[in-house]
Amino acid sequence: MTSVTSLPEQFDSIEQDQALMKSWLAENRVTDTVAGFFPGPGIQKLKISFDIIKLQEAFEDAKKHILDVGDGFMSIPITRRPGVNTPTETDLIGRYYLRPDETYEEVVRDELVDEFAFSELCPEIEGTYFETLHQQLSRRFPIGRMRALVLNTYKNNSWHRDPEPRLHIPIITNPGSLFVVNHHVTHLPADGSVYFTDTRGYHTAMNGGEQPRVHIVAALPLKH
Repeated sequence: MTSVTSLPEQFDSIEQDQALMKSWLAENRVTDTVAGFFPGPGIQKLKISFDIIKLQEAFEDAKKHILDVGDGFMSIPITRRPGVNTPTETDLIGRYYLRPDETYEEVVRDELVDEFAFSELCPEIEGTYFETLHQQLSRRFPIGRMRALVLNTYKNNSWHRDPEPRLHIPIITNPGSLFVVNHHVTHLPADGSVYFTDTRGYHTAMNGGEQPRVHIVAALPLKH
């Protein structure tokens, strides 16, 4: 006669797990909210807004100045250090921190950027709607590096943190384009709005859509 071996305590929860599964399957997870902005800790919307059509036209005109940053990212510099015609790799990337492996220990990548030094508009941007954008934002806050960043389809950034927060102005996006700060995730519509993203916290951007995502990203300099 075969004896019945009792289940270990961690496996003796069949009815509880079945009840939980039943309740979860009864919930409707199909929602239109994936296409909207939902503020949360570290992601907020400012009162100022811009003409989205003019932003998109300015981007199309500036595409001839695009630089390949690698890993699915491309960049169009909008501000620069005075007189610096060719940005360095550090200018394009800059200091960030991440926990890259199973040790969970934080490491430092790249050199620290003096965001206050990026005080000059790139000459090729002068006279465009990007100049209007920079002028209006600079009236409100110190603005450091300002770039149009392109994230290609089915790409995402690393899970990292920056030394300073950023402003994001989406100009081309899709519902599969999401931004995450710590535990809050939301879509940022391309409607001319300006979004504060506290990238001093761990964050990432992902593009799960079928077209590139384009954001204007402006650093908010802090004294270190």
